[in-house]
Amino acid sequence: MKTTLAPGLVSGRLFVVDRDRTIDFMGDEGRVYATPMLVRDVEMTCRDLLLAHLDPGEDSVGTRVEIDHLAPTLLGMNVRIEAKVAEVKGRAVTLEVSGSDGLDEIVRGRHMRFVVDVAQTKQRLAAKAQKAKGA
Repeated sequence: MKTTLAPGLVSGRLFVVDRDRTIDFMGDEGRVYATPMLVRDVEMTCRDLLLAHLDPGEDSVGTRVEIDHLAPTLLGMNVRIEAKVAEVKGRAVTLEVSGSDGLDEIVRGRHMRFVVDVAQTKQRLAAKAQKAKGA
């Protein structure tokens, strides 16, 4: 990790709520931003922020998501999600997140990520896959 990874860093991303990001169980008139897709977009926003401050061969994985999905966002609307580094403890990073669709605040919460060495992680995953074959 670079020394630039510190509390106070802020970054954001713009997303368009396309059909794949919406629920489908209430018909076309009820298509709104699905919470699981919102969580994914929060994770990607936080990951992108961290990547700019990681060394080659490092990445981050999500470890906890605490969000309130506050308002519906319609199919086709733009969403801006912002992430702010709140705390860095070793390789554990806590980020505060918020988001708006231009009309309403749609999300507020915290997301925790852990910085990993990609090569070491792949080795651990391969070892687990071998164990799973024997189980």
